[in-house]
Amino acid sequence: MNASITYFEKTLALLQHLRETQLDNIERAAEICANAIGNQGLVFLFGNGHSRMMCEEMTPRQGCFPGFVALVELSLSNHAAIIGANGLRAPLHLEKYEGYAEEILKGFKFGARDAFIVISTSGIRPVIVEMAMGAQKRGLPVVGICSRRHSEQSVPAHSSGKKLIDCADVVIDNGCPPGDCVVELDGLEWRTGPTSTVTGAMIINMLRSRVAEKLLERGIKPELLPSHQFVGNANAAEQLERFYEAYRRSLAHLYQ
Repeated sequence: MNASITYFEKTLALLQHLRETQLDNIERAAEICANAIGNQGLVFLFGNGHSRMMCEEMTPRQGCFPGFVALVELSLSNHAAIIGANGLRAPLHLEKYEGYAEEILKGFKFGARDAFIVISTSGIRPVIVEMAMGAQKRGLPVVGICSRRHSEQSVPAHSSGKKLIDCADVVIDNGCPPGDCVVELDGLEWRTGPTSTVTGAMIINMLRSRVAEKLLERGIKPELLPSHQFVGNANAAEQLERFYEAYRRSLAHLYQ
């Protein structure tokens, strides 16, 4: 069995484990999101570094709908250059800086119906912990998505001694092993094959689908973002404009 098959089978096992162990947590998180969106509130998604991908998997994405807001800070996640300007060193330093999350939160006027989803596989960095603590301080329910195995074996990195799992009303375990990677190769000291993208995207899409279903059960029809790749399809173009307008209206309370 080569490394590609090893990665496939180990990651598939994680997805199966997710189905067997996390449905109740996903259901509780979906109820929080449906309560927020169904009452004209918003659900913010925050993740720094690689975890920002899960925010973008939720929105904007084909099949998404107003109510979810990706709170992505470029200073914490724009590091594709790795070295030099916009490299990796500065964001990795900034995520350890206490007080930064509060400055991000101060930029918004959150509503009483809003909620938060905070995503971090380790769940220990100060910016992550403080984002969850700041949301709870404002009375907003917090859903945390992280690896319990990695978080529970790690020492706290925040001066409070807390981790994301201590600051979330619901924790969804992405099932990833400590260090995220699952493939061991002879000759390499460290494993390759990270899994949190796959399990994280699965969680996000399970959650989004269930929230849409719950809204429909309440008589609320979400305004979906269609694929813009249906060239010449007038219905898709019209739906895209309806989505833009519904999304604009959903943000009204944030900057009042």
